[in-house]
Amino acid sequence: MSDGINMADMFGKIAEMQRQMAETQEKLGAQTVTAEAGGGMVKVTANGLQRVTSISIEKEVIDPQDAELLEDLVMAGVNKALEEAAAVAKGEMAKAAGGLIPPGTDLSQFGL
Repeated sequence: MSDGINMADMFGKIAEMQRQMAETQEKLGAQTVTAEAGGGMVKVTANGLQRVTSISIEKEVIDPQDAELLEDLVMAGVNKALEEAAAVAKGEMAKAAGGLIPPGTDLSQFGL
């Protein structure tokens, strides 16, 4: 009573998909995106795992009398970098999943 389902084949496909996903996660850790705010005064780099890896701030934007401007620029740069990193991650995970995930599937529940 197998109903035409080959359990060994299904488990093999699941194991292969897990391996591909692990490889993709490793690749994402090495991929980076850099976003700018304030015309390049603040640069934020994030990796494909959506972790900020560096922030660069031009000295001209550091004004103790206007900390709010610097805070806004950093926040804008971080948000933009994380959005770009999320797009990279979504694309890579979709490629790794290949034909196993139907096109248009919402991967946000998996952090993508």
